Amino acid sequence: MEHQLLGAGLGALIGAVLALTGAGGGILAVPLLVFGLGLSMVEAAPVGLLAVGLAAGVGAVLGLRQGRVRYRAALFIAVIGIAAAPFGLMLAHTLPNTPLAVGFAGVLMYACLRIWRKAARELRGESPCGERQIMPCVLNPLQGRLRWTLPCARALAVTGATSGLLSGLLGVGGGFVIIPALNRYTNLDMQSIVATSLAVIALVATGSVVSASLSGVMHWQVGAPFAAGAVFGLLLARPLSAKLAGPRLQQLFAIIGVAAALMLAGKALLG
Repeated sequence: MEHQLLGAGLGALIGAVLALTGAGGGILAVPLLVFGLGLSMVEAAPVGLLAVGLAAGVGAVLGLRQGRVRYRAALFIAVIGIAAAPFGLMLAHTLPNTPLAVGFAGVLMYACLRIWRKAARELRGESPCGERQIMPCVLNPLQGRLRWTLPCARALAVTGATSGLLSGLLGVGGGFVIIPALNRYTNLDMQSIVATSLAVIALVATGSVVSASLSGVMHWQVGAPFAAGAVFGLLLARPLSAKLAGPRLQQLFAIIGVAAALMLAGKALLG
């Protein structure tokens, strides 16, 4: 019971981080499970993904109600991601814990660096999207929908495959992959990008959790309270996000993430 309560508390912390920092904040779920509950990378990945997927689902539903989710693009990316996730899961079971942990630490460092750069642009008064080059997926100004071309479909398919592989391999939602990709390949505004990303994360996470359950590697006794805590924390912290969220908080999260990555790599390498 104490273990489950601790898991629920850690889940609530992840939910609050997601509410305050947006998509990408859930990447701290796996380090928390490794250090807080003593799970291995293979055990922590699907549990973290369950919590992140549920929390992202709540955000995606809210985004749908506000008309911000590009659901056709989200479904296309998610279908590719769901198909790729089992390959990541199989790879995770063939690799030892040490390279998995070091690989996750590298991904976490990369994600935090992107978050820091985005926050720095906002503090300088620049667009959080940064400079945009030629985009294969642009909105039709008359219909308000994305123009589907072969380069657009190819770019979104690569995005889905990458997020799905990382989802199965490391238990990450993939927001740090999807958001930069949508920023690079589309001319959507940032609110629509984040909402669409949350929808993709929820769908891909669902597919990965189902794969993990069928493979018998999902620890539901840990996963259920952790996921319930994440949703509770998200709903509890959401009203505070308008007051507390901002580039400074994003940078604080990035610093915490880098520290977690160094600790995770150190534990894996030094035992």
